[in-house]
Amino acid sequence: MKQVVLIILFLFAQYVVFGSSVDTVSIYSNSMQKKLNCVVIKPSSYKKQKAFSVVYLLHGYDGNYSNWIIKVPSLKKQADELNILIVCPDGGFSSWYFDSPIDSTSKYETHIVKEVVNYIDSHYKTIPNKDNRAISGLSMGGHGAFFLALSHATVFGAMGATSGGLDLKESKNKFDIAKRIGDTLYYAKNWNELTILNLIEKYTKTNQAIIFDCGVKDIFIKGNRLLHQKMLQLNIPHTYIERDGEHNWVYWHNAVQYQLLFFKNYFKK
Repeated sequence: MKQVVLIILFLFAQYVVFGSSVDTVSIYSNSMQKKLNCVVIKPSSYKKQKAFSVVYLLHGYDGNYSNWIIKVPSLKKQADELNILIVCPDGGFSSWYFDSPIDSTSKYETHIVKEVVNYIDSHYKTIPNKDNRAISGLSMGGHGAFFLALSHATVFGAMGATSGGLDLKESKNKFDIAKRIGDTLYYAKNWNELTILNLIEKYTKTNQAIIFDCGVKDIFIKGNRLLHQKMLQLNIPHTYIERDGEHNWVYWHNAVQYQLLFFKNYFKK
């Protein structure tokens, strides 16, 4: 019996020493004058290795910083296997990750790109350059990841989206988009210029690595297919995947592992 107990304790010690770990940190936003939480998933090699590449994962509409780790706890294993840091910041209930042109209190573009990235680079062992940073997200976070990466190509070298709301006009009267960029009548310019489906036309020469995917039964499948076709026409290299699935965590739980592997291969290059 004593030997069995010792074996159990040894295995537990091995898990504690070698297993990945999760931090929840509070990051003060100077741009919005408030604190926002952020999850940081560290691989088991964190104490031994000098520095790590980082993948930022953005949550969706009505979500928060804890969604990814609660819904997909296997991220800890993936951080371990791929030997990367995974960072899940808070993007507010429905920010769409913009510095809102109509609401000066909503500055989530600045928060993620400057405040979160700077905090992670100064408090964790990262490789602080774009070639070792990727950003992705689900739904609203998919649009946000593309928007932030394209708009800040010196910060992120790779981008992704899973079930991304990549055509804002698909959701004219939904998901609080009008609260962030104005209505479609008086602020039509914002709707045209801030949606990824149109914004991509400005970045035909981008050398960033791009991956996005969507379930064939997803509410945003049309916009994903349109973006894929437009990128083909513009000769923008990218990886696009369709799978059976809907707009839910069953799909995202499966999809994120392929995106993380894509980013890991990008970091290797």
